[in-house]
Amino acid sequence: MAKKPESDTFTGMFSQLGEALKMPRVDVDAIIDHNRRNLEALQKAASASATGATELMNKQREIFQDTLREITDMGQNFRAGNPQEMMTKQAELARRSFEAAVKNAGESADIMRKSGSESLDILRQRIHDAMEEIRRGYEKK
Repeated sequence: MAKKPESDTFTGMFSQLGEALKMPRVDVDAIIDHNRRNLEALQKAASASATGATELMNKQREIFQDTLREITDMGQNFRAGNPQEMMTKQAELARRSFEAAVKNAGESADIMRKSGSESLDILRQRIHDAMEEIRRGYEKK
């Protein structure tokens, strides 16, 4: 009758095989823990990016609503009449629209930059930590 393995887990059976073949001991738990932290860092970076995308979409929705409001106001305020007054109103509308576009573009760029920075900082910190883990592993040997 075949001998039942002492361990029912995959890692336990893998460890027993390594011992039977006299292979150098591999710290499977450390490898799993290392990769778990990598995945957690990726998840946090993705979450930061998703938050930034949500903020950007909200900002774009706000810009669109403001634009529709201005177009509605413009339609109500532009009535046939004095051409000089019409040109003044059009020039004022063009100036306000340009200023709003510049302001909105700057705010959108800030949202994207902040989101990208957060994601990169999370990944950069994880790379730093991973290198430290590797260095400590070599120091043990």
